[in-house]
Amino acid sequence: MLKRYMHRRERHFAMLNDNRVVRPFEWGAEFIDEARDGRPPAEFFGDYSQKAVAASDEFFALPADHDFRFRMENHELTWSSALWTPYSENNTAYAHYFPVEKHRKKAVVILPHWNAREGTYFDLGKVFRKVGISALRLTLPYHERRMPPPLERADYLVAPNVGQTIQSVRQAVLDTKTAVHWLKKQGYEKIGIVGTSIGSCVAFLSFVHDETLAAGVFNHVSSYFADVVWKGLSTYHVRESLHREIELEDLREYWLPISPAAYMKKLAAQSARPQRYIYTLYDLTFPIELSLQTLSLLRENNIKHHKTALPCGHYTLGEKPWVYLDGYKIISFLRRNLK
Repeated sequence: MLKRYMHRRERHFAMLNDNRVVRPFEWGAEFIDEARDGRPPAEFFGDYSQKAVAASDEFFALPADHDFRFRMENHELTWSSALWTPYSENNTAYAHYFPVEKHRKKAVVILPHWNAREGTYFDLGKVFRKVGISALRLTLPYHERRMPPPLERADYLVAPNVGQTIQSVRQAVLDTKTAVHWLKKQGYEKIGIVGTSIGSCVAFLSFVHDETLAAGVFNHVSSYFADVVWKGLSTYHVRESLHREIELEDLREYWLPISPAAYMKKLAAQSARPQRYIYTLYDLTFPIELSLQTLSLLRENNIKHHKTALPCGHYTLGEKPWVYLDGYKIISFLRRNLK
């Protein structure tokens, strides 16, 4: 009975916005910083994917310099994104800072969900500040002021465009690592990270590729980026274009560089760090089998972790009482492990 109720609520919330656009499938090799050399797109992306995963430290490497600009009056941090895109609006990164004035020992980077509106997760930042942890809430690529016209949704972050989606998620990781770098420059000794939905994916990729991150919470988890897009309720309009032109198995291979499953062995080889994985039992956007697959991969690779299962869904996690329980699980874990 609870499952039917939660699934009904999930479908209700997912369909509240009727501005989803079915965009045409594109390979998008032009979004990849490597010459295609006239090869067929499938061959190019298959080869590119393997190389990117094998050299992921280079794939997610930051440039040496950053042009940080901080406005004290509204606690806004901006900088030029490390990855250039064809859209000028998207090439400036934004973050809102919630500082603890007394000391600068602990901080957390907050990564929102897909299509999060301006001001979301500010409450989480304020609660972190109340418990003595500074927070930096990042704006994801193609969101808020980074959204080029005439978009109404952040369609270019998750798109039926193979190359653009790789570029967009890679950019999100680089922006996140840059935000961590700024916090270090401010003197913070322990920095954690929390991401929700696609923010969870970006947080995981950042966590694996920045070992200075002391702890992580991944709020909604999945193994393969392609499987979420293909099977998830919220991305039905993206799949509508993809399934006409490509098979899931192939897309999974092409999007491997932006998939948590690709980096489990890399994470296992690193020094153990506190990490919590939160998933919901009635999720239709990050289907439960993909969350369980992630946990299975963690166990298979002997990665020490904490897990939390909540009896709600992807959208209903934002409703009372689940949002309070979720917030407690996030804040208590990071507060305990950022010492």
